[in-house]
Order: sequence, then structure tokens, then C-alpha cells
Amino acid sequence: MYMHKLPRKFYTQNTLVVAEELIGCYLVSNVNKEYIIGRINETEAYIGPIDKACHAYLYKRTKRTEPLFAKGGIAYVYFIYGMYHCMNVVTEKEGVPCAVLIRGLEIVQGLEAAALNRYKKPPGDLSAYQKKNWANGPGKLCKALDITTDLNRTGLWAEPLFICDKINGFTKQAGRITTGKRIGIDYAEEAKDFLWRFYET
Repeated sequence: MYMHKLPRKFYTQNTLVVAEELIGCYLVSNVNKEYIIGRINETEAYIGPIDKACHAYLYKRTKRTEPLFAKGGIAYVYFIYGMYHCMNVVTEKEGVPCAVLIRGLEIVQGLEAAALNRYKKPPGDLSAYQKKNWANGPGKLCKALDITTDLNRTGLWAEPLFICDKINGFTKQAGRITTGKRIGIDYAEEAKDFLWRFYET
């Protein structure tokens, strides 16, 4: 399988740049020795030093937020509401807590495995509603790609979880990119209005 994984230096760029540049790239999971490939179509940026929506706002360093302080290029995976995993890409230089949440995907390969992970049934048995909502949310895509906290701190330039701009005949492809307010952070005062969500329209 031909692939071109994004190098670690890509992730050490400005967080907003990474969030936008990830649109159209491919998140790849090979957790169970079967490649599931999803084209990224929605992201959100979180910039700890100034962002009240970030887990590490004002450099808050805890056991949970420790991965955010690493050099860009590792996964930050956390569990919320006792039922969902969310996957973030850590960005920027070591010591600056920033990340990009992967918020939406289009599954382009590994449909059988993704359907079984997500719905416990094959793609042919999915309803139109299930197909529409396959991976259009951070918890949904993590379930489809079998991404759990076991992959927290994983380096995104190697197996079993990585991001490519080219893989198996797929090349980075993004439609018109729009910015907007991030979702589900009404508690974050002025930060709730930052236009740090990137998505295709």
C-alpha cells in the first residue's frame, strides 16, 4: 500500500494552520490489522494559552492534559460523558498546550470494519440515517475507527494511527473551507465566539 504520512514537522506549525490544512487529508486506523481510512472534513482548533475551551487553558497541567504539552505530532485521546472518545492532534512546540480536534470524517476505505465497529452490523444493513451519521462527530468517528484512550500519546507518523495526504490511490482533496464557531463550548465565555472550526461547504 503506497502512502505518504504527514511528517512530524507538519504538526509543529501554528494550530490554526494545522486545523485548516488537515481538511482533505486522511486519518488512518490499523488498530485491528485492517486499514480504515477516513477523509477529514471538519476540525476544531484549541490553543491553551488563550483559550478557555481548552483543557489546558492558561497552561493547566494535569495527568489528563499532559499530552498537550508534548511536541506536536502525537494523539490526545480522551473519554467524555462515560461513553465517547475524542481524538485530537497535538500541535506546536513542546511546552505549549495546543491541539486540533478531529470532528468529522468521510469513510473511504474499510467500510465493513467501520460499520461493525460503529453499528455492529455490515454496511448493507445500515439505514440511510445511519449512513448519514456514520462519522460526522468526534465520538462517532472514534467508534468507527476503533480509536480509544489506548491510543493516547500515539505518534501520528507511524502505525497503528496516522494521517496521510496520499494513501492507496486517495490524494488530499478538500472542498471550499468555511470557518465558524466551535460546537458545545458555551461555557467558554469569549472563547465560544472564536472562529476556530474548519469545515467543508
